[in-house]
Amino acid sequence: MELKPQDLLVLLKAAANPSQRWTYAALGKALAMSASETHASVKRAVASGLAVAPARGEWSPVRSNLLEFMLHGVRYVWPATQGPVKRGVPTSIGMEPLAGRMMVAPGDAPVWAHPTGFAKGPTLSPLYKTAPQAALADPALHRLLALLDALRTGRARERALAAQLMEAELNQHGLESADANQ
Repeated sequence: MELKPQDLLVLLKAAANPSQRWTYAALGKALAMSASETHASVKRAVASGLAVAPARGEWSPVRSNLLEFMLHGVRYVWPATQGPVKRGVPTSIGMEPLAGRMMVAPGDAPVWAHPTGFAKGPTLSPLYKTAPQAALADPALHRLLALLDALRTGRARERALAAQLMEAELNQHGLESADANQ
């Protein structure tokens, strides 16, 4: 079973909203995916060790495994490609929590191309096609996806800061309980 980019999107949505108990249909709607796609994503995540399913219909991300994969694997498995300057949704160093800590010239911060975008910059391919839409509806998910993009594309300094912030974000969202389920 091979992981797909939407699997990580599903895991990050759950990580951003740990108190939410998601049905596959609700999760799919929130991510602009079908219920069957989200179910398949959870199955692949559990099989790969990025999530645990202690009981039928229940599952949660495994913080330590998810963090390790994002820090050391994602940029090689699903590299982001850069494109021309367009209007879109800020990501990576153009979005908090990195934007307040990095000096970026106006118009240099990357964006996901999107028709309702409110920033202009070089485009960056999102992890999954529906990530910008899902991020606009969920600020906590947007923060995690922006940090992930910094890990996928940033220089050494940006990646190091993004790694620290990603760990802090995951801890803040209470994922330690998932580790206790193992």
